[in-house]
Order: sequence, then C-alpha cells, then structure tokens
Amino acid sequence: MPVTSLGTVVAENAIRFLGHDTHEHDEPHLVYVVSGSARLTADGEEWRLGRNEALWLASRVPHALRIDPGGMALGPFLNLADQPRCRVQPLGVVPAIVEVMTTTLGAAPTTAEQVQPFRQALGRVLSGISRQYFPVVLPAHPAVRALAREALRTPSATLEQLAAQHRMSARQVQRVFLDETGLPFTRWRNRARMNAAVEHLRGGGELTAAARAAGYATRAGLLRALSRESGVPVSALTADAVGALG
Repeated sequence: MPVTSLGTVVAENAIRFLGHDTHEHDEPHLVYVVSGSARLTADGEEWRLGRNEALWLASRVPHALRIDPGGMALGPFLNLADQPRCRVQPLGVVPAIVEVMTTTLGAAPTTAEQVQPFRQALGRVLSGISRQYFPVVLPAHPAVRALAREALRTPSATLEQLAAQHRMSARQVQRVFLDETGLPFTRWRNRARMNAAVEHLRGGGELTAAARAAGYATRAGLLRALSRESGVPVSALTADAVGALG
C-alpha cells in the first residue's frame, strides 16, 4: 500500500487523502475538497480550492496538494478517456460533482470493482460539462498564457494591470491574443468566463451560483453577457438557460 507524504497508509483504491508531495499519475485525476480548504500546485501554478470545489487534472501533470488543518479532500482517478480539455481545468463548485462525491464518500468504496461505478458516474458528469460552448484557446506565448490564467482568476483586473505584472505592454498582449487566439483580450476573457458559467449550469447549478462562479457580480450581468455572445434572448435564458443554449 502506498504511503502519503503525511505518513498515512492509504489502500490502493482509496480516494480519500490528506495531502502529498509533487508527483504525477498515468490516469486523469480529480481533486475535490470535501471540507475546509486546500492549496494545489500543478504545472508550476498554484490554485486555492474551497469547500466543494473541484479541479480536473490531465494524465502526467505534476502536482502537489496541501490541505489546511481540519479539511478533507477526495482524489479519485478517472478513466483514461476522461481527459480535461486543458492540462489543469478548475471547475469550481459543480452540484452534480458534489452529489457524486458525497455519495462516494458515504459508500466508501475500497476495491477496484466498487470504485468503478463512481468513476463512470464522474466521467459522465465531466464529459457533459466540459464541452466549450464558446470556443477559446489559451495563447501559446508563455508569458501571455500565464497572464490569461491570471485574468480568469482575477476578473476585476484590467489588461493594463495584468500586462504590467507580466512586464509587457497592453499593446503587446493584445497583439499576441489576436495572433494566437483570433480574439481580442476582452472578448477572449468574456467568452472564457461564460464557459465557466455554462459548465456550472450543465452541472445542475442555478443562474446566481453560475454567475458567481464565473466572476459576474449579478445573475443579470451574466444573462446579458450570454445573450450578447450567443444571440439567445435574455427571457429564454432566464426560463431555461441550458435548454436555450442547446
């Protein structure tokens, strides 16, 4: 049986853990915080996860996790086909994932045979929410790629502020975004934020929570943004956002 960095012996198929040093897996991997908070480092970047938040890792992504005192996390492996669309995909709080993980925690599977139904259920949820409604790609330029990720974590930061933090000019950043993503920075960020909201809605969340997960101050602000980008009327989105977006 493997031993975690904190010295706790964990059965081969166990999904609960307390934290671990940098390592990687052949399978894709979900990190889900049951309670408290945790700090995950993946591909050289740090992510803070709160209660019920999840992060989806592709195969062979180096990562380390530290759970704050009193917290608990689950770390199930996924089937090989269940790869995220990028190496590290933060998901926020997705109600359908919370439901599967809560059921898993209660069932406490320990053998491969017992774990498999829960792994399949997670795969179905993840495949349903991970399709991008508004296609966006990360820039290839290393500094601008890091800036893009920072822009999604801090939606209130302006392009000028972000560019200065990465020792670039706003004009340079705009040029890279247009060349490598086909979109100006502001539209790229808006579409990426709306994708996060759509993922939340597809996972069973409601509009106010989806707006909050995507960094919008109000549900009305999210609805207006979705309507502008998709062409779907606000009234239709309010009645059934998932159905209206197809």
